Amino acid sequence: MAFCPHPPLLVPEVAQGAASELDDLRGACFTAIKRAASVAGSWVVVGAGARSASYPPNAHGSLAGFGVDLELSLGSDEPGPVELPLSLTIGAWLLRETLGADSGASGYSIGPDGGALPLLDDDDQAFLVMGDGSARRSTSAPGYLDPRAGAFDAAVAGALGSGVAARLRTDAQLGGELWATGPVVWNAVADALGDAVFSSSELLYDAAPYGVGYFAAVWTGRD
Repeated sequence: MAFCPHPPLLVPEVAQGAASELDDLRGACFTAIKRAASVAGSWVVVGAGARSASYPPNAHGSLAGFGVDLELSLGSDEPGPVELPLSLTIGAWLLRETLGADSGASGYSIGPDGGALPLLDDDDQAFLVMGDGSARRSTSAPGYLDPRAGAFDAAVAGALGSGVAARLRTDAQLGGELWATGPVVWNAVADALGDAVFSSSELLYDAAPYGVGYFAAVWTGRD
């Protein structure tokens, strides 16, 4: 299981001259995906969206809204509808860059009111869980500075480094006040995993460039 954020600036074509500023985060995401792929055969991308829905491998997302004429499919080069939310679109880009265009990945989006994932009990299936922390970590952040943001993100980082599914449960109301997109997704994954614990877990990235909390982590070896 790999955990990554979904800022559009992860895609160098979007970031353009600022692409190098997220090199460490990009590399951490690639590492998380490669490690998870080494012990699993198929992929599901999970992220926030306007509604809860499932998506097949040929579902596409577009970055046209960020000034880049680029469409990405989840896990197949076959034609399909352009319908992915941003979180799954960035997840699709990360998988393509790491594993190629034909990973076969499918996807789930979790709407604002939460949504139920199927039980995550297939040991051959890897999950790419997309979610950002608070966007209120500094005065230059999109939501300006909130003094609660640092402690909120520190708790998220601790959970992602622990490998304990129950610790992913996050205060969604507080997360909304802090402009975090991750809580609804992390909570859905925690509910689906139940009391699962992973024997190997590593937090690969924990920083707040642009005043937004971003994390990359990998969990393997589910007990």
